[in-house]
This record gives sequence, structure tokens and C-alpha cells, in this order.
Amino acid sequence: MTDVGHPVIARWFDDQPRTASSHFHLCHYGTVLGVLNHAAVVYGSFSQAVEQFPFLTGYNNELATCVEGLDGPQAFTQWWSTLGIWERRIATHLPLRSLSDATGLDRTELCGLLTLGLVEEDSRFGALLEALQGLPGVRRPTLGFLRRCWQEVVSPDRIATLVASWRDCGLVQAGTGDGPRMDQSLQVAHSLWDALRGTPDAPTPEWARPVPVSGLPELGELVLPANVRAGLTAFPRLWKEGALRVVVLRGPHHNGRRTTLAAVARSLGRELLEFQGLDRPEDPRWREAGQLALLRHSFPVIALDPVPGEVARLPECWPDAVPLGVVVGPNVALTGSLAAEAMALPLPRPDYATRCEHWRRELAPDEAGLVPVAGERFRLTKGNLCTAARLAHSHAALAGRRRRELPDLVAATRSLNQRTLDALARRIPVRDDLGRLCASELTLQELCHLEQRCRHRERLPALLDGTPGGSPNAGVRSLFTGPSGTGKTLAARLLAGTLGKELYQLDLSAVVNKYIGETEKNLNRIFDLAEELDVILLLDEGDALLTRRTDVQSSNDRYANLETNFLLQRLESFDGIVIITTNARGRIDPAFERRMDIVVEFHVPDARERWQLWNLHLPPGRVIDDESLGEIATRCELTGGQIRNAVVHASLMALDNGGQVTGEILEAAVRREYLKHGALCPLMSAAARV
Repeated sequence: MTDVGHPVIARWFDDQPRTASSHFHLCHYGTVLGVLNHAAVVYGSFSQAVEQFPFLTGYNNELATCVEGLDGPQAFTQWWSTLGIWERRIATHLPLRSLSDATGLDRTELCGLLTLGLVEEDSRFGALLEALQGLPGVRRPTLGFLRRCWQEVVSPDRIATLVASWRDCGLVQAGTGDGPRMDQSLQVAHSLWDALRGTPDAPTPEWARPVPVSGLPELGELVLPANVRAGLTAFPRLWKEGALRVVVLRGPHHNGRRTTLAAVARSLGRELLEFQGLDRPEDPRWREAGQLALLRHSFPVIALDPVPGEVARLPECWPDAVPLGVVVGPNVALTGSLAAEAMALPLPRPDYATRCEHWRRELAPDEAGLVPVAGERFRLTKGNLCTAARLAHSHAALAGRRRRELPDLVAATRSLNQRTLDALARRIPVRDDLGRLCASELTLQELCHLEQRCRHRERLPALLDGTPGGSPNAGVRSLFTGPSGTGKTLAARLLAGTLGKELYQLDLSAVVNKYIGETEKNLNRIFDLAEELDVILLLDEGDALLTRRTDVQSSNDRYANLETNFLLQRLESFDGIVIITTNARGRIDPAFERRMDIVVEFHVPDARERWQLWNLHLPPGRVIDDESLGEIATRCELTGGQIRNAVVHASLMALDNGGQVTGEILEAAVRREYLKHGALCPLMSAAARV
């Protein structure tokens, strides 16, 4: 085929808009010319073909003005030669040209692909194809038809090779049936055909969400670590040079990973195309996804979130001409041939200075006083921080205020927690502080150390950076151990109140699953959420999860050990605050204790502590002399939980006594508490005292 344009055709082309849509329609008409030539051969002449299929007259009349005087083969050759010249004058993205460049198709070979979509543009071609193929009911082209139709310009073997490659890359789908391979119908996936047409706002599959370049942020607008900004700024150049094909952002959920890659899409001059649900490399939609991104000139982004213990595999069939963006968790490993051509950058949760910058951008100028307080108190990921700032507007409006205040931010973060955490954990109301706790001096001292560790958990790693042992992460892991009722859960509530944080208790029934791998997946999810939302996570009676590993004697032992190993690793990498309580310290695997930053021992209270507990729990309107209360505190060796239970029961009985708790009522409540546990109450009866 020569590359000399025909002047009449060229003048007709010049009247067409220089758009992707016009380019497609010109290619479509060039394909129609070739099919008309084949129909004329089959029926003996073009007039005979028109007689059988009158709709062809319309195409003939439309094309006659620019191909008049040329026979069929000449018209076809001149059309495509002139189209090549017209195409070179267009600098913008043309889907068909991008496909040709990526796959090595020449313009004539492209006709074979466009033949597959004739019925998509005009359903009347279905009847023509059915007749030309001689296959009743088959109204789409087959491989046999393509070989016959285009044999004058493309060898049959080349057509077969092209169709096989189109099927391998997901561009073409074959119909079902048991017939010969030559008689199987072929079609282009609907989403890809819409992309080939170059129509603005062409529909996409439900698993692909496009965002135009105009709706994407600028890279310079984002608050990013210096190394991340430098790497992302260099990526477009490195991709064009062929040095890299993939950019990977590692970090927690809701931390701006997708927003950052959206800015990369803008720097590439491409629309963003977010893929949902393509988390398995063997998913057949990956092939369609690659071609869709190629034809739409997109920068596709996919989030890979493998279950704990698995690696994330990148697809093997990805087009060379399409860059790919991937977001993964901070500790997810990548594999696959594409991983060797990836730039992996960490996007950690914001530190104090970065959080302050985000709050400064989200808050109004007259709310600037909140910035340092919010930056210190709310250790949120970027996305959750921005959402909390918006939600705080609603809470301020409900309170009749224009400006947001600290209580509005607290309420907004609580709303975030309820949206995501309530399905896996139970929120425990928090009030008061550690000053309300009655415990031994050593226990209180350790709790003060724990509070200090929590307050300085971001500063400590920086201080220890460069030491032989390395710097720890910002997570705080603590173990509360002691008999039941000695105040472990209460201490967790008071610590949360002291730190001004929400407390969530892990719901084991919602986490533990009989199916292999599901327990680890649920645990990982709740640990991730606790990190993102900066809440204190309470594993009450944690020995149920932290049991000692056993010798493997059955498959159950093996999977139980796997769960224990996963929890060990997840606790070590945990970046938040977790409190584990246990009544049976001996059942806990020693490896867990080694990973605890602070272990707090709780003991049964002595007489002095019991006296303080009674005074803390009894209501103000009690009528009990100190001597009677002192005898109860001295003789009755109850735990804090039992004292609380006795006070609640005494208060209930006092409701029928004018609301006053008397010594007789309290003694009766104490005896009831002993009776519950099948023990003999050490208090003297009233008759004995007389």
C-alpha cells in the first residue's frame, strides 16, 4: 500500500473535526469499503449485493462523493493512504492509533478488528454477515470470514495470528459452542468498543471508575514527604524512558494513597481510572482492564489488599504502553514480573507537623487556634482527618455555632469510629481519669508509666533512632494481668479518659471464624482500623487469643498455631495503643509477653484499698457509720468488682428505703455477694453482735 493521499478524499477529510470520534468513524468507513468489496465479489457485482441488502445504498451514496471514479480496491487503498496523512496532523490521543502503536498493527490489519464491530455500529450488518458466512444464526464475524474477506491485503495466517493475540490480551472474545474454530463468532468487549469509538464520557464497566484530568489534583497541592514528592515528580520521565512501569504507594487505608496517585495521573496528562475488585491476578477482567486503560489513555489505579500471610501479585498480561498505579498496605509484599519494574514509595501516617498542616488547610482562619491541639490529640490518617474536619461542621451547626470547636472535632471523630468499628468491636463509655482508680502503689506507678509512654509514643522513636537496638514504632502494647474483679477493665477505661481517646473492646464472636484464614483477616482489619482512627483497642480476656503454641498433632493444632503466629507479628507491627487483659497469665504464650511494652499487675485489694473502694463506690446519701464500714472493709476480702456489685445491690434495695443506703442494707448486700460465690460471709450476724 502506498502512502500517497487522494486529493478529493483529502478535501473531504479536512472537513471532519480532528477528534478521536471522527478518526474512528473514518476508520469505520474504510472498513466498510473493504467489506463492500468482498460482498461485490461474493454476489458477482456491487449492484447485486445492494439488491440483496438495500441498506448498503446509503453507505454507497455517502462515500460516492469522495471515491467517485475509483473502483473498489482503488477506493479502499486511497482511503487508508489519505487517512494516514490526516491522522499524522492530530497530536491528541486517538484510541485506534494507540492500539496500532502498542500492538504493531498496520492500518489494513486494523480493518480486521473493526470488522468485528460492524454490527455494533449498524445492526443491519448482521444479516449481511450471516449471508456472506453461510452460517445461519451467526450474525457476527468468524475467523473464517475474516480470512476470506481480507485475504487480498492480509495473509490468512497473519489474520489467524492477530485474532489469537487479540484474544490473549483480552481485546476480543470468542462465542461459545462446539463448532469448528473457524466458525466461532468473534466480538470486541462492549466496554472496549465504546473506548475505541473515542466518544467523550464513554461508559465503563461497573468495576472501573474514570475521573477526567480536569477533576484531578495537582501534585504540588498535596502535603507529602520530600522523598515521596521527589519520586512521584520523576515518575512520568522515568516511565517515558522505559525505566519504570509501575508506581506503588505503601501505607495505611484512608491516608491519601489514591489522591496522591490521582495527582500522578494529572502529571502524566491522563485520566484516572480506578479499578475495584481486581485483587486476584488470575481474574480475567485484568486483560480487559489493560486494554481499556490503553484505549482511554488512562492511568489505572488498583488497591491490592491480600489476606494476612499472602503476597500481592501484579498481573502478567499488562500492556507495555500503560503505566500502572498500585496502593497496598505498609507491610504487603509484591510479586510478579511487573514488580521488578515498580517504584515503591512509603506513605506513612502523618506525623505531628504534617497533621498540623492538614488541619491548617481544613480549618478556617478564625479556627486556627485549634490546629496545635487537634494535631496533638487526633493522630488520624489524612483521609480520616479531612473527613472529621467536614463532619465537625455539622456538629457545630447542630449546636448553633458557626465556628468549630474542640468538642465538635471530638464528636466528629467519634462518628468516624461508629461508621467503621462498631461491626467488629464494642465501644466502652469513657469518663474520669486514673486519679479515680484505687490500686496498689506499684500498680498505679506502672499505669503512670503507661500513660507517659502513650503520650510520648511519637517522640520516643525519634529519640532512639540510631541506637543499636533501633527505634521502636509508635505502637504501645500493654498487658493487664490479675484476678477477676481487680480493676483491669476499669483501669483501661480510666486510662482512655486520661488520654482523651475512645476505647473499643474486641468482640471475639465477630472476629473468630471457623474458616481457615478468616480469623486472621478479621483481626488484621480491626487492628488496621484501630491504627487509622487512633482509638485504644481492648482485648479483654485476651488469653483466649494469646494461648501458648502447642505441638502439632493435628490440622487443628497447625491452624491454631498459625493464628497465634499471625497475632504475634501483627502486635509487633501495631502502630496504635492496645491493652490486653487476662486472669490466667500462665496460659499466655511467653512470646506475647516479650512483645509487651508494659505489664501491669493487679492484685486483690488489701484492707486500706478496700476502705477506699467502698468510699468511692457508695452513693453520697449513705447512712453508714465509719466503724461499720471499717469492719466490712477489714473482714470482707472482696475484689473491686465484688464491692461494686454489692454497692449496686444495696442501692437497689435502698430505693424502697427513701434512697438511703444503711449499714443493715449494705451488710445484706455483702452477704448476698458471698452467697453468689458459695462462700461463708465473715461478718457477724446481728444476733451475735447483740
